[in-house]
Amino acid sequence: MKIHDTWFTTEELADLLGVDPSSVRRWRTATPPEGPPFVRVSTRHTIYARTDIEAWLEQHRTDPGNAA
Repeated sequence: MKIHDTWFTTEELADLLGVDPSSVRRWRTATPPEGPPFVRVSTRHTIYARTDIEAWLEQHRTDPGNAA
């Protein structure tokens, strides 16, 4: 497995979630940070692990049968 198969850039994550990259950037700079966990590789490059994205999505899943 190659690293690019398990890690996503900000732009790739935004595309995956169907949101603008600026939304993903805003999540990370919010206080406290929102969105999936991330790794800041440099001041201009941030990546997201596939497993963290999947866990974050699962935590934010709403089951209509249980929604109040």
